[in-house]
Amino acid sequence: MQINFSTSINMGILKYINAGDLCIAYEESGNADGIPVILMHGFPYDTRTYDGVVNYLQAKNCRVIVPYLRGYGPTKFLSADTIRSGQQAALAHDLKALMDALLIPKAIVGGYDWGGRACCIVAALFPERVIGLVSAAGYNIQNIPGYAVPALPEIEMLNWYQFYFHHERGRLGLTQYRYELCKLLWRNWSPTWNFDDATFDASAVSFNNPDFVEVVVHSYRHRYGLVNGDPQFEAMEQALQQQPAIQVPAIIVDATADGVEPFAGTGKDAHYFKGGYKRSIVKVGHNVPQEAPAEFADAVLAFVK
Repeated sequence: MQINFSTSINMGILKYINAGDLCIAYEESGNADGIPVILMHGFPYDTRTYDGVVNYLQAKNCRVIVPYLRGYGPTKFLSADTIRSGQQAALAHDLKALMDALLIPKAIVGGYDWGGRACCIVAALFPERVIGLVSAAGYNIQNIPGYAVPALPEIEMLNWYQFYFHHERGRLGLTQYRYELCKLLWRNWSPTWNFDDATFDASAVSFNNPDFVEVVVHSYRHRYGLVNGDPQFEAMEQALQQQPAIQVPAIIVDATADGVEPFAGTGKDAHYFKGGYKRSIVKVGHNVPQEAPAEFADAVLAFVK
């Protein structure tokens, strides 16, 4: 049986719909008959990331949908037997499944971090479903075989949390100190963003999802080849190993103070974008939509005709 009901929440209406392996919780606002815009959050954030962006978009001809990713907020797995996978193909599968369930043939998709990765993958593998792509930090599709090659020490240092999650100590640490750990990441990744406790708390409630820790740990182990993925996504993962080009129009929003993806003076991955490529530079940190909502919204609206 499909679940689909709604209650009021903040910037939109909180709704639920069965899609793929999940009962996905998502917030919807704007014009129900407008151009679909799906905005995907990252780790460790949630839908509150897009409140400012939605404020700009809902006055335009947009149907804005902001889902909670697997392992976050009210989104739930439909079966106890489903692998609590955080692999990149699972995130992309969830986005496409949501579009299918909502009968959305094509949408503008935008995101950063985990959510940006899902958007890039759907744009690359299912271009017929994407009007335009907005991606913070560029081409976010993981080159998993390439993770075996060490990066420069200063880059490896930024990834300490990923290596932490490779061990059971990290799983226990995230379980016991998820609030403190995630708040530390917010600070490190957005050094110029002076967010207050209330802003963090509004998103941190989503980390209480019972599958949060398992999904996060699986994500950071799978990308390094330390655990197997969900077999149902193996074909997609094989396709992603080819680092497919993106054939739809794309706008890349690069942050100069990003503590995860260090800013590069030139578009280092422009060659992956074959359907049109524009780059916008913003003087903020990693959480681009929440730190620069007007600029992110402008990128989305560039695809609204």
